[in-house]
Amino acid sequence: MVLKEITDLEKNPTPLEVRELPVPVPGPGEVLVKVAACGVCHTELDEIEGRTPPSFFPMVLGHQVVGRVVELGEEVKGIRTGDRVGVGWIYSACGKCSCCKQGEENLCPEFRATGRDAYGGYGEYMVAKADFVVPLPEGVGDVEAAPLLCAGAIGYRSLKLSGIRNGDPLGLTGFGASGHLVLKMVQYLYPDTKVYVFARNQAEREFALQLGAVWAGESEAESPVQLQAVIDTTPAWRPVVEALKNLKPGGRLVINAIRKEEKDKEALLRLDYSRDLWQEKEVKSIANVTRKDMETTLELAGKVPLVPEVETFPLLDANRALLELRNRSKRGAKVLLIEEEV
Repeated sequence: MVLKEITDLEKNPTPLEVRELPVPVPGPGEVLVKVAACGVCHTELDEIEGRTPPSFFPMVLGHQVVGRVVELGEEVKGIRTGDRVGVGWIYSACGKCSCCKQGEENLCPEFRATGRDAYGGYGEYMVAKADFVVPLPEGVGDVEAAPLLCAGAIGYRSLKLSGIRNGDPLGLTGFGASGHLVLKMVQYLYPDTKVYVFARNQAEREFALQLGAVWAGESEAESPVQLQAVIDTTPAWRPVVEALKNLKPGGRLVINAIRKEEKDKEALLRLDYSRDLWQEKEVKSIANVTRKDMETTLELAGKVPLVPEVETFPLLDANRALLELRNRSKRGAKVLLIEEEV
């Protein structure tokens, strides 16, 4: 399923089209992956509508890819054909800059993204850099593993950067694929921390309470207690402004998003310095994920157990999955099942 051009999903609900492409050939340091499943992420909406546009067209989207290695390029070590692997948003980085050397490869100036700068997983096969695929643990199925590679991993990174300690009250704005996984991680890593959820959708609020949140309210609600940290997983600006007012002095807001939608930008005009930013409150953004983030998230999956709520679609229904994600019509994560002879 390929994207031919930037488009507006409100005017064009079928931005992807079926196209037959040659099976790619892995070059030196690359592997060919036969795709089994690929998660559907809000970042794909950002790519389609041009907020983080693909480097070239046509583009095969998809960066939560699970499959098996079926062919090795030259100079590949440590991977065998038949290995089950995952490919996330980080397609490659230079490996030489100061960010890469410090393990912050997500900040590399030569960062390339899967499904944006190189073909991704909305297809039967894809080529990946051998150094940037991650092994998948036994016991975590293909469908369950797919959302962990982005929604789970970026949720883990957000939680890590929130700086909370066990017992600190935590807020989550938005409760989709990433939010519900963060809640499960908190329950395992910080068992005494109470989680407060802000979501515009009643179904999301009810889902949060079912999973163990102590409170759930509207996006603009005031939390019952002041929060040490808030993780924002929404595509909009308004929840950012609303979250700041709920922080304790010295609290931190972590924005878990690649891009924010411009149509809501006027909400920033509502920022009030004394209420929202004074008393040493912090705002921190997330810049993608590292391989270590994905590996740690997958390790957690086997311990928690970290099983995402998932709805599956055949590859040919990728457009419908994207629209449902955009409209937030159903809860949890969405995953494409890749079948032969599409």
